[in-house]
Amino acid sequence: MAEQVLMPKQGNTVESIIIVEWNVNVGDKVAVGDILLSAETDKSTIDVESTAEGVVLARLWEEGDDVPVMEPILVVGEEGESFEVEAKSAPVEEPVAVREEPNVVVSTPAVEVPVSTSGGSSPRARMLSEELGIPLSAATPSGPKGRIVEKDIQALAGAPLSPAAKAQALSGGIAPPSAGSGMGGRVLARDLGKPASTVAVDLNAHTDLPVRGIRKVIARRMVESLQTTSQLSLHAWADARALKTLRAAFKADEATSGITIGDLVNFAVIKTLAEFPAFNAHYLGETIRHFEHVHLGVATDTDKGLMVPVIHGSDLMSLLELSAQTKVMANRAREGVAQPDELAGSTFTVSNVGAFGIEAFTPVLNIPEVAILGVGTIVLKPIATKSGVEFIEHIGLSLTMDHQAVDGADAARFMRALIDQIATLDHLLIRMGSNG
Repeated sequence: MAEQVLMPKQGNTVESIIIVEWNVNVGDKVAVGDILLSAETDKSTIDVESTAEGVVLARLWEEGDDVPVMEPILVVGEEGESFEVEAKSAPVEEPVAVREEPNVVVSTPAVEVPVSTSGGSSPRARMLSEELGIPLSAATPSGPKGRIVEKDIQALAGAPLSPAAKAQALSGGIAPPSAGSGMGGRVLARDLGKPASTVAVDLNAHTDLPVRGIRKVIARRMVESLQTTSQLSLHAWADARALKTLRAAFKADEATSGITIGDLVNFAVIKTLAEFPAFNAHYLGETIRHFEHVHLGVATDTDKGLMVPVIHGSDLMSLLELSAQTKVMANRAREGVAQPDELAGSTFTVSNVGAFGIEAFTPVLNIPEVAILGVGTIVLKPIATKSGVEFIEHIGLSLTMDHQAVDGADAARFMRALIDQIATLDHLLIRMGSNG
């Protein structure tokens, strides 16, 4: 009897999964555990395995489709066997003709039984092609069966293109040079071998990208955060001389060279949270849950969007352990292999944009957390000392808190303690009797 294979659940928060690439075609034989397709959740990339054995009778969705979890994706049975599909969410709105094949019955709404062809390009490759102005025809395919994948387009990426150059490159199938004659190496239309005046530019040209996957989740959570909390932000500066001195000392030692200023700030945050448990908490409406241990969320920029891998039990780690674990978790998020439980359960989040030269900003709460710290860049600030005015390096700090759970004065005291902790972090490490 024919069996339907369902799109599996991936944690409690994943509602749908995007099919990236099918690994099987209609007519292929599959066994339980065989990889049917690769897919992308709002958090990571996964392989979907077969839960049935037999011949693939139908594929119910196309590559690029956003499939709800627990929906049928494949029909498996004996060759030539009759089957019926009743999908809750079909990939097409209108009934379409099914290729003629004996003993196959598809109920309304109709679902197409696709015939795979070799070559082509992945949805992500097509999106990047339009974004960068690199025609698909210029790429050398490296995907399965001669398919162009995202990395094939990335391999051709060079300097950015002007709007006219992008339109000309895509319409004419012209591979743009790695650098052009514009400011900063920008590729202009004339760099593509034709005068700019001969190019017909559509001033209304645009690209609509669907909001789905992690971008859809981020959008929903940001709106929810602002709608359900009373957010207040405090901005301050901390003396960064101890941070710079420690970083230089650690960098000179191979065993500790990976410890960054960001790691040092995170370490200071964890120690400060031990003194202010009200900020290591979740606001749950009728209750406020204080946590005994710190599960530090580290906001991480990835190709798919903002992710927050969690360093569980970070208060139990040494500085060296914290630094190493932070890098492992951040890399897993960037590579798209972080599991749902690795991206959940944080009790306090740090968002560090200092590498971009941002001095201060207003981070949005990672609900249900009570607070989030934004870390900016290090700048010279004029400070009045006994010797007069001196320019001393300071690091920007921005704390956003939920006024429903904690008061502004409490937040000010937390910031004051954190500022002192950062300024004297070298003394703290000495008192601990080691480098962390």
